[in-house]
Amino acid sequence: MRILIIGSGGREHAIAWSLKQSHSETDLFIAPGNGGTAELGKNVPLAAKSFDAIMDFVTHEAIELVIIGPEQPLVDGLGDYLRDKNIPVVGPSAAAARLEGSKAFSKEFMVRHSIPTASYQTFESGQLDAALSFVRKEGAPIVVKASGLAAGKGAVVCETLEDAEQALIMMMENEGLGEAGSTVVIESFMEGEEASLFVLTDGNSYAILSPAQDHKRIGEGDTGPNTGGMGAYAPAPLMTDTLMAESIKTIIEPTIRGMASEGHPYSGILYVGLMITDEGPKVVEYNCRLGDPEAQVVLPLMESDAVDVFRALGNGTLSELSIKVKSGSAACVVMVSQGYPGAYEKGKPISGISEAESNDVTIFQAGTKRSESGELITAGGRVLAVTARNTSLQGALDRAYAAIDQISFEGSGFRRDIGHKGLSRES
Repeated sequence: MRILIIGSGGREHAIAWSLKQSHSETDLFIAPGNGGTAELGKNVPLAAKSFDAIMDFVTHEAIELVIIGPEQPLVDGLGDYLRDKNIPVVGPSAAAARLEGSKAFSKEFMVRHSIPTASYQTFESGQLDAALSFVRKEGAPIVVKASGLAAGKGAVVCETLEDAEQALIMMMENEGLGEAGSTVVIESFMEGEEASLFVLTDGNSYAILSPAQDHKRIGEGDTGPNTGGMGAYAPAPLMTDTLMAESIKTIIEPTIRGMASEGHPYSGILYVGLMITDEGPKVVEYNCRLGDPEAQVVLPLMESDAVDVFRALGNGTLSELSIKVKSGSAACVVMVSQGYPGAYEKGKPISGISEAESNDVTIFQAGTKRSESGELITAGGRVLAVTARNTSLQGALDRAYAAIDQISFEGSGFRRDIGHKGLSRES
């Protein structure tokens, strides 16, 4: 099968890797890809916003399925554009992708369908004074979110009123997040522990992969600024059978039914970020694609053939499959460039990957590329996701950290406490 994957991160490397585990013969193309995807298929210099160029490539290369990894092209309508030309696509329509692309839309949607989430109020551009008055009335802690896509920087958990005021001024007055922050959603703060559910759906049928938990903060003990993700593990012990059943009944199924009833059936991968509160699971946010680095743990735990699964998502035939997951645990530790999530240097040579992968470990590459001489070098903030499986979470983590000791690039950093919440629950 000839498959085009759109994207360049660790998520796309994990998707490509999972497809290559298939019993089916596959020819993979990744646009634009990274240093790791180049070893699994052919990287092609296509920009996700260049719809016509992507279609020309699809036609010329007889592509049979397109998998869209990142959220921006989905929100921009790449899936619609390709489907209109009868190309099977994994990824929702632009209308369905509003669940991620517009926090204001997603909150209104949850209210319409009685899906549990934090109480909120929305403020448009020009309503800064009203927004400031609202947070002063509500008090802190409180959460300020840019309604639009903001590359993971749009949600600010404000511990004090001063923090909330600064976040609002940054978004609404100083336009620090551009158009994404022209509308803001102010939410009540939810106490609890977060978990991530990944729902495969063709708009009617659905299946859920292993529940995961990621680590957003840069520092150990969940300190410091938020990042794109410093590591993840699955399954998350937090998500008991009882909580899974409740989440399906009160969140997953109402979401799928709700989108269909509004004329925008959701097809693709729905990432539901949950907060497990004393009142039960509530939605923190929806995302319209696989998470990163969660993809690097949930895909290695998927027992079903990935080509069959992605083909069914693209063709709307998921009901014909029985999606199975493997036993045991997977853990992923992200190695980052010095200075991340702030400014960092690129072009640092990377060594030790082959040695690290010799002990049943998979290194998913993200911020990497090949130099003109063919050397693997850093090309981003989150550079590598070191992933291992084992019968236990502790065993998977031990294997991942042992692999990290064999990998080297100047200024590399990582958290040493990935999985700490899961381990404490297991013990």
